[in-house]
Amino acid sequence: MKNFQDPLWFSQSLDVMASLTSEQRQELLELGEVRRYRKNQMIFQAGVLGKEVFLVLDGFVKIYHLAAVGKEVILWFCAAGDLFGLAELSGGKDRKVYAQSRGDTSVLAISLHTFKGFLLRHPTVGTRVIDLLSCRLRELGDVLLNMVTEDVNHRVQRLLTRLSVRYGKPVDAGIAVGLTLTHQEMADMIGTSRQTVSTVLGELRRQGRIGVERRAVVIRDDEWLGSIRHQLSFDGNSIFTYM
Repeated sequence: MKNFQDPLWFSQSLDVMASLTSEQRQELLELGEVRRYRKNQMIFQAGVLGKEVFLVLDGFVKIYHLAAVGKEVILWFCAAGDLFGLAELSGGKDRKVYAQSRGDTSVLAISLHTFKGFLLRHPTVGTRVIDLLSCRLRELGDVLLNMVTEDVNHRVQRLLTRLSVRYGKPVDAGIAVGLTLTHQEMADMIGTSRQTVSTVLGELRRQGRIGVERRAVVIRDDEWLGSIRHQLSFDGNSIFTYM
């Protein structure tokens, strides 16, 4: 169970696929079409009619919007087990965001009508979808609040914390952020420039608070690590239970 009183409970993984029974999982897989994308391929674009919901089977999908000047505003990333393209379930028509694969990625595409029928047959899955949408809403609100109230140093550290809570992997030296992002992508998530992110990360590295292993940021600061572990529920499934 997640600790919903924790400040970053909404950043913890909500793997919808893992929450299904074997029968539900098989039924869902039979309802959709598996599609495979290479790195940086578009899955859908803003302005097109939204007719399908997508489940990530493997890889990562970037969900973003484009500002008027053409700058990307990254909203979140979807990993295996994540659903995306859900906004049109409530009656919307055109997509408002873009979805793009970050590497070789497989997704299950399910028509909106078919997916709605699946949720009606399995209301507990519908509850899980509501949880997922609630987490995304809270996370976007948290990002917006941080952009208004915190300086860029805290925003970078907050982002690394969120990513570690969601994708973190234990390593000998601490916790590695499991999702490898470019400095530009990090900047596009917190509303700053690539140069600023590079400067902040360089200073954190000089202080010994982070390192880099195989292009992944590794958090090494003991107090910071304690804060990340505190965000997670220790239910036996947490990767940090055995640290």
